[in-house]
Amino acid sequence: MNISSEQIKTLREKTGAGMLNCKTALIETKGDFDKAVEFLRQKGLASAEKKLSRTTKQGIITSYIHTGAKIGVLIELNCETDFVARRIEFQTLAKNLAMQIVASNVSFISLKDIPQEMWDSEIRIESEREDVKTKPEKIRESIIKGRVEKTLKTYTLLNQSCIRDPEIIVEEYIKNHVSLLGENIQIGRFTKFVIGENN
Repeated sequence: MNISSEQIKTLREKTGAGMLNCKTALIETKGDFDKAVEFLRQKGLASAEKKLSRTTKQGIITSYIHTGAKIGVLIELNCETDFVARRIEFQTLAKNLAMQIVASNVSFISLKDIPQEMWDSEIRIESEREDVKTKPEKIRESIIKGRVEKTLKTYTLLNQSCIRDPEIIVEEYIKNHVSLLGENIQIGRFTKFVIGENN
């Protein structure tokens, strides 16, 4: 099958995968763009998962000040080597994540960062809802757990719909860069500043 360089370029821009991988994906999926994206995600995320346990001691701290200078973010993004930390793709990722934080109402990186008292509070609220009170205990627990997680995910950066690619969440967006750059990438911490917020 004849795959054009334009198709490969478009797929590369969409996924961040290498040219050869993009060509392979298009050949494997007979030129079907959406299936090629899915193919790369499956392959890329598989390799990304293996890297996610590796230590991240390098990285950068970057900032983003929103137009009007009323909102700003500082973010620490970590990787494994200084070589990757200096790459433009890594620095762009850090900047895009800072912009994502400005655009979102998030306070935590992931669900595991949310304090237990917030979990307990949400569980109490959901347990008191009339539509779950009459359910059998097993089903009731499952419904409450699902609802609590859904609510708390709205406060976490990794579970937000990515502003750069709304079809995926931020966690997948980072994993795509793990595949692209070949190193584990983790958000160390972030702080959002809003003018007048502490007044």
